[in-house]
Amino acid sequence: MMKVPYRLYRGFPDSVANNKGGAVSKPHHRDYWGRRRLACGNIPFILLLTFLSSCANRGIGPQGGPKDTVPPRMVKEQPLNQSVNFHGKKIEITFNEYLQLDNIQQNLLVSPPQQVPPVVKAVGKKVTVEMQEDLIDSTTYTLDFGSAICDYTEKNPVRGYVFAFSTGDRIDSMEVYGRVANAEDLNPVSGLMVGLQANLHDSAFSTLPFTRVARSDSLGEFGIQNLRNGVYRLYALQDQSRDFLYQPGEGLAFADSLVIPEYETEIVFDTIWKELADPIDSLASVPQIDTILTIRNTYVGPADLLLWFFKEDKQRYYFQRAYRDEPHIIKLQFSAPQDSLPALRAMPPSAMDSTRADSLWTDPWAYTLLQANPTRDTLVYWLTDSIAIRQDTIYLEMTYLKSDSLYNLVLQTDTVSAIYRAPRMTQKAKEAQEKKARERKLDLKSNAKDKFEVYDTLCVIAAFPIDSIYTDSIRLYEKQDTLLIDKPFTLLRKDVMSFQVVAPLQQGKQYELHLDSAAVRDIYGVASDKKKFTLKLKTPEDYSTLLIRLPDYDPRIRLQLLSEKDQPVRELPAREEGTKFEYLAPKTYYLRLYFDLNGDGRWTTGDWATKRQPEPVYYFPAKLSLRANWDFEERFDYLARPQLEAKPRELRKDANATKK
Repeated sequence: MMKVPYRLYRGFPDSVANNKGGAVSKPHHRDYWGRRRLACGNIPFILLLTFLSSCANRGIGPQGGPKDTVPPRMVKEQPLNQSVNFHGKKIEITFNEYLQLDNIQQNLLVSPPQQVPPVVKAVGKKVTVEMQEDLIDSTTYTLDFGSAICDYTEKNPVRGYVFAFSTGDRIDSMEVYGRVANAEDLNPVSGLMVGLQANLHDSAFSTLPFTRVARSDSLGEFGIQNLRNGVYRLYALQDQSRDFLYQPGEGLAFADSLVIPEYETEIVFDTIWKELADPIDSLASVPQIDTILTIRNTYVGPADLLLWFFKEDKQRYYFQRAYRDEPHIIKLQFSAPQDSLPALRAMPPSAMDSTRADSLWTDPWAYTLLQANPTRDTLVYWLTDSIAIRQDTIYLEMTYLKSDSLYNLVLQTDTVSAIYRAPRMTQKAKEAQEKKARERKLDLKSNAKDKFEVYDTLCVIAAFPIDSIYTDSIRLYEKQDTLLIDKPFTLLRKDVMSFQVVAPLQQGKQYELHLDSAAVRDIYGVASDKKKFTLKLKTPEDYSTLLIRLPDYDPRIRLQLLSEKDQPVRELPAREEGTKFEYLAPKTYYLRLYFDLNGDGRWTTGDWATKRQPEPVYYFPAKLSLRANWDFEERFDYLARPQLEAKPRELRKDANATKK
């Protein structure tokens, strides 16, 4: 069970009476003046001692007292906290020391939420709040100041101060409590707007402000107070627009079931014994019993509400920019990964400026080569035509998918200018640059290294797009002492910039890859220089093996091995006989699983439109410290512990603070 936070902060001024009910005694006037004369007669002697003491301690400067760490204390409220039938607009709260306000717009939370926030000022020892909106009849209002009120000198915040009043004849006092956790990694999420909505229609989430609101703390916990008896829907919202309404693109959470605040009725019987007053009455010696019936309502929540926060798999797609760092390259950058490539058409200069001639223009798009990254959010077009390369500006007509205001993808056509600004340089520098270009060799790199992973593939990467590879000029050797044994291999083009050398490499063996001069040529006809790459494969003794058994096996489960930064490093589908992670580096790992409910082989977030919750995630409760040349086996009973408590403590972080 989570710890239920304090419901309301109620401060009461300390009593100013020091004498506890007794009369104040005054000194006799003779004794009083006698003591005065004695004290005055000793003043010169005391001054002399003070002077001598200050001379003896001249090297010791003024000593400051301990740092003030005590927050201000409330001493007066106008009107009083928990007032009813309040119809004013101004609230005054006085404290025992001078004040300042810290980020009041972020800290102050008014419930029901206000579209126009109140004006809050701190003058001297007083905080004033002036409501800017008309108050709703028969409604309880709550002002949660968070940590906004601080003392003036040390900025010690007043924490947990909540002021409540009602415009009706009663204070609504029902409450609910819960937690918000990030659905993917189960971390708490702070600073979210958590709200109850009395309108039960789904559309109310995006059209009507919340009925009551609270804010999640650093543990993801929230408490919504001063509720009226009723039925509500519960939401959490990363309210970036600060309008208490869901907008597409904002992170959210929603409860599948309705929330009904509850209370328990307790009947208490108090018995009072008394005797009859008339002694003549024969029943006077028999005590009489009076019974007082008291009914108490104790509000009990619910106090264990749980919301799974997620961000929808909806990104705003738009074109960001086009740039040419080099005359032979055009880069197009988009805001998010693209499922499809844009349609591009080069435009002559006259299409942009009717005064310009097209006689020297050539269509560069007939001579381009595309290099796309895996997510297609950055597209690199290599120009191969010399005339096109010499053009300062290349105009493109681009048709691509762009998000509208509702995140729907629609076709958009734009005109793009790819401009190259040649750097200014002296004639000598220009000649040196041209000489370097003439003498350029195609640079080749490789992932070959000592302690090469046995599951990896040998790869060669070029600095420019590859046009041709001459297999006869490439050799793969296995090194045995001083001998080089020729090994068969196959070349596979990986992309425009690289190729793979596929061969049956053996663990613990050492190999050399030799490339003769001109073994590879790029699209500009430049040949590679002579190269040699060496690698040595790891042995089984360099690895660990981990076997995970699930007592509650489900074919939809996928297991993720995590780094110490809570990031997946390996993922496998669960096997009924046990899931084996092989060839693991001997270090510390963590483990979690998720249910792949839609069968797409990856964790899927939630979706508000279809009311789909994120796929559930469970953590293994301990870290896994693996050693080289060892086989480990673990039993992962993901239902043995509460879902949020199972995550190892060292991995728990405030999900919102992590992103800041």
